[in-house]
Amino acid sequence: MNQTQLLQALEKIGMRPGRGLGQNFLTDKNLLESIVRIAKIQPGDRILEAGPGFGALTELMLQAGAKVWSIEFDHRLAEYLRQNLKHENFTLIEDDAVRTNLFALMGREPFSSVANLPYSISSIFVTRLLELPNPPQKMVFMLQKEMAMRLAAVPGIKNYGSLSVRTQLLYDVKIAKTVPPEVFTPPPEVDSAIAVFELKKERPAPEVVRLLNGLVKVAFAQRRKQLGKVLGNNYGKDLVANAFAKLNIPHEIRPEKLTVEDFVRLTETMFADKIAQEQK
Repeated sequence: MNQTQLLQALEKIGMRPGRGLGQNFLTDKNLLESIVRIAKIQPGDRILEAGPGFGALTELMLQAGAKVWSIEFDHRLAEYLRQNLKHENFTLIEDDAVRTNLFALMGREPFSSVANLPYSISSIFVTRLLELPNPPQKMVFMLQKEMAMRLAAVPGIKNYGSLSVRTQLLYDVKIAKTVPPEVFTPPPEVDSAIAVFELKKERPAPEVVRLLNGLVKVAFAQRRKQLGKVLGNNYGKDLVANAFAKLNIPHEIRPEKLTVEDFVRLTETMFADKIAQEQK
């Protein structure tokens, strides 16, 4: 669907893209095809998509042989898809992607998630995928560039935060390509980027992941304060002091200085008894 076809479709359903919903439609066919190539979609792959819009990316994934589950919140777009995208491998879910029961939808079979994500839901949707018992094997998302940089950020830089740690705990993250506003209709006010997430083969136990997620939220909520003090106020000063001493972590360090591996070791040390009890 090129820009002319998109404008005609918008007029037909009486729709103006909503900024509040982050509706910026991708109309560059070369870029859409690039997303499919980057995702390395193969026949039979199970793909979860949020915010399919008019189905331009959806259609290319179906042509590649994938089975696609698309979640669309806007009832006008959902009706358009029902009328215009009829394919045996296409399942449309008219719902809010940040509220849909994703585990019930995709189950325990391997799947990937590929989407031009509405910017208004990107952080929440990615977080929900991270929390699944069966997270996607791969994720390829068009994101606001700032969000993509945050997810791929390394320790010691401004963008590195709680979501960076939580994402990189499970995934190897890279930015495949930056994208200018002009390829969207309407063009957003910011640059975008295609981010690729590959699920790590070696991942911490679920109990460690759950406890670490809570720990990094606390740590980065007051990122300018000394980490030892912040954690001590929340988890107990003696517990934190003993863990820091055992791992040789300075009490006054800021959270952005710790690597993902540092946070794993800290979680395993602080909560060793709790983890052992839950694993019995």
